[in-house]
Amino acid sequence: MLQISEEELEAMKAVDVRTVKPEELVDIREIKIAEGLSRQERREEFIRQVKNPYCFRVGNIIVKGSYTENGVSLNERFEELLMSL
Repeated sequence: MLQISEEELEAMKAVDVRTVKPEELVDIREIKIAEGLSRQERREEFIRQVKNPYCFRVGNIIVKGSYTENGVSLNERFEELLMSL
């Protein structure tokens, strides 16, 4: 089981996209996760590979994310966006 302390988690959240070095961030397109893993195992593998789930790259674009425990999923938000067009 992947263990991250509260201090480590807060440091990940606090990364400033204006000052972070892009070359130090993981490009999310390079992450590969085995299909046969459980949901928890997939989550842990993603975090292991991305290193910071709150700040990563997609190509040359830096992405700063935030998460909620029981919030609306990305898919649900995307559907809402499409329905509003």
